[in-house]
Amino acid sequence: MIHPPQNDSSHVKNGPGNLRGAGRLIALDAARGLAVIGMYLQHFALNEWNASIVSGNTTLLFVLCGGISYSIMAQRMKERNTEAASFRARMLARAVFVDLIGYLLIMFNTPYGVILPAYAALFVLALMLVHRSTRVLLATAVALWLLAPPLMILGGSILSKAYLLEDIAGGPMSALALAPAFVAGLVIGRLDLARIRTALSLAGSGLVMVVTGKILAIYVLPGLHRSFEAWLVSVLGIVQTPPDQYAIWPLNVDPPLWHMLLATAPHTASSFQTLIGLGTAFLVLGIVFLVPKSITAVLQPFAAVGRVALTMYALQFLVVWVLSLSGIEYSLGEVRFGDLIVVIITLAAGWIIARLPNGPLETLMRRFDGLFSPQRPTSA
Repeated sequence: MIHPPQNDSSHVKNGPGNLRGAGRLIALDAARGLAVIGMYLQHFALNEWNASIVSGNTTLLFVLCGGISYSIMAQRMKERNTEAASFRARMLARAVFVDLIGYLLIMFNTPYGVILPAYAALFVLALMLVHRSTRVLLATAVALWLLAPPLMILGGSILSKAYLLEDIAGGPMSALALAPAFVAGLVIGRLDLARIRTALSLAGSGLVMVVTGKILAIYVLPGLHRSFEAWLVSVLGIVQTPPDQYAIWPLNVDPPLWHMLLATAPHTASSFQTLIGLGTAFLVLGIVFLVPKSITAVLQPFAAVGRVALTMYALQFLVVWVLSLSGIEYSLGEVRFGDLIVVIITLAAGWIIARLPNGPLETLMRRFDGLFSPQRPTSA
């Protein structure tokens, strides 16, 4: 998606997760690469051991990294005195490009959800926030964490027949559901990511979020969930008449799935699932930024995948489509060391593609957004 810019500010000098070559944040690329690898595991080698790690969490890590990159690129362009209109044009162009790629992937009709349309919507919605104060961004992230779940559940009902609006605010794969992670990324992108204190704060806060979320999921939410469902049944009734699919809107929509408010299962996008998933993302991000400069070579294979994340993201759906058409069973979840095989193949594919000047889709995206701005395209 948006990769971290070639940042030339003092904001990211010397330290853990320091820059590669002309200035990439290798740790951020590595975190994004880990998110992509997690998606490949989820689609090609999901099993009981890795499901609790990758399911749902990789999506939030991916989106969080996108918000960080978006924030860094906005700051860099501002430091260069680039006109705000140029930045807006570029982000709108990228949103259109990513949206088109997303809908092409949806046309493959694979059994997996595609987040690119929602991700593209976040590019547009973030334009209203990216230049606000850090305090405003932080307050917005917290507000979205609390308010986005009921709103996206309601949107999943009343917007279910309007595909574009559903991508924005309808259900757990919509932009609204992913917005807390993206806005949190906008905040993190303003921090000094080269400082050990920043990395420790991210890892520590992530650990607290995960532990809190898990305790709630194990000891509090099951009983609360049963009570809430019983209350819903008493209020809404046990039997509901199915909506008439041929009736006029809103008489044709399904009732909101309010019980999801207390869910912790992957991709439910409740406040509790988001707390666990974002906590995991914070923890991963903090750990990769803690890797000392002397051994950042260990991050290179993962960073290679992260540098071509859009191409690698799309590639998995293309592979599933081709294998499904060929009648080939592609799940290695029950194969011994199947998940390790998928990780190795993903790293190898990312490394090969990253040897190009840019990934194929990344190159097309930069050329496309360059058509809408007189400025030289920013590597991001």
